[in-house]
Amino acid sequence: MALLATACGNPQATFERVVRGDPAKPYLGKTKEEIIACAGEPAGSYPHGSGETLTYHYSGAGPGPGEAKPKTADDDAKPGFFGTKKQDKNWKCAASVVFENGRLTRLTFAPRDAISPYAMKKNAKTGEKTPMPQPEPCTFVLPKCGG
Repeated sequence: MALLATACGNPQATFERVVRGDPAKPYLGKTKEEIIACAGEPAGSYPHGSGETLTYHYSGAGPGPGEAKPKTADDDAKPGFFGTKKQDKNWKCAASVVFENGRLTRLTFAPRDAISPYAMKKNAKTGEKTPMPQPEPCTFVLPKCGG
């Protein structure tokens, strides 16, 4: 009954959590250092309360440490509103990795061009409204974390 009640708010999200499980579960409780060791350096970070949030920009299943490559001008960290950000122009997904008191407590991820499932576009000729096309969904896994 509780599952049915929560499904009314966002049935698709509830279904995905029930069927797919929580992708963050294997990593909950890991330290910031452990996550960075297997996910690589974040694109940005910002402190909050008793914790910090790291943001990752990636394509594929999830972020991972990259191979060492020659440094270019685009690799330089640049200050941003939420802290230092590394520029990556081709990323498709973003993940926010939230730490409280030094331990991972929450992980969220979404496509770069996320669009509300309720967003509509209007046909200029007919005036008919149709749903906006949705971007490919993101997945999240850190295979080098042993999760």
